[in-house]
Amino acid sequence: MKLTVNGEAHEVAAATLAELLAALDYEGDWLATAVNSDLVHKANRAEFQLSDGDRIEILSPMQGG
Repeated sequence: MKLTVNGEAHEVAAATLAELLAALDYEGDWLATAVNSDLVHKANRAEFQLSDGDRIEILSPMQGG
C-alpha cells in the first residue's frame, strides 16, 4: 500500500495505523496521529484501517527553548 507519512512517500504492508507506527519505529503514548487531516486517538489506532493513498501525520512533542 502506498501512503504519505509526514510528507514522504512510503510503501508498506501495514493494514492499521498501529501497525504502521510499529513498522516505522514510532513508539509511545505521547504521539499525535492524523489520517487525511482527521485526528486519530491513540485508543483507536489498533482498529483504524488504512487505505491506499492515505496521508498520515505523526507528531511528537519536542523539548527545547
